Amino acid sequence: MLKKSFIDAMISEDVGRGDLFSRIAQSKPVHAYIVAKSEGVFGGRNYIEVLAKSYELEVVWEISDSEAFGKGKRLMSISGDSTTLLSLERTILNIALHASSIATQTDRFVKAMAGSGVKLLDTRKTRPLLREFEKYAVRCGGGINHRMGLDDCLMLKDTHLQTIDDLDGFMQEVRQKIPFTSKVEIECETLEMVERAMRAGADIVMCDNMTLEQIQEVVAYRNANYPHILLEASGNVTLDTIEALAQTGVDAISSGAIIHQSNWIDLSMKVEG
Repeated sequence: MLKKSFIDAMISEDVGRGDLFSRIAQSKPVHAYIVAKSEGVFGGRNYIEVLAKSYELEVVWEISDSEAFGKGKRLMSISGDSTTLLSLERTILNIALHASSIATQTDRFVKAMAGSGVKLLDTRKTRPLLREFEKYAVRCGGGINHRMGLDDCLMLKDTHLQTIDDLDGFMQEVRQKIPFTSKVEIECETLEMVERAMRAGADIVMCDNMTLEQIQEVVAYRNANYPHILLEASGNVTLDTIEALAQTGVDAISSGAIIHQSNWIDLSMKVEG
């Protein structure tokens, strides 16, 4: 249902009170295809399938989500009513472009840390109302979702910590009030804060904007004292820095850049008649 309502909102935004072309043009059966004009990793199939079913379009796929493609590759063929297809052309392309661009960027980061065993996570730095879609695109690129929102994991960031006078007492109350299956993550900028967070009972500790040397100290401290606690590195993660971060011994690295710094690839729809 979420996919359907999202797609309906996209179409409503574009079509508005009706496609002016469809007022004039005669409907007829038409065949079209989408071709890649640059290389990348595909995403968007799950959403396009929902759209196609809703508007009686027949789609023949030549690619799956998470599959790499090269320039010139035909990704899918679409058959249906001409006025319907032309009204939906931009919506279909936007779904594929947006998802594939994030998937492609995510894939670059995943490959940069290949072999390390460290998980690549996304963040909540998503465009308004596009979180579910953009996090789906991250999965298409081989990344793993961090929390979807404020209700599935309690993260205590530096701003939260400024309002907490007694972290130990706060954490005791947390365990009585949040769901049993929910984890608690605490953001830390120093080894001293890491020690406090681990003593207080954090499930995950985030090493926020730490140097490689600081992270290595945190890893050594965790391994010696709290081996059950997960470590996440975050802050200004780039393609140039992620490999070294992955070698520090953390369990995961989170990056907003896989979404908000992805550049749109080039896809095009062609009508064959």
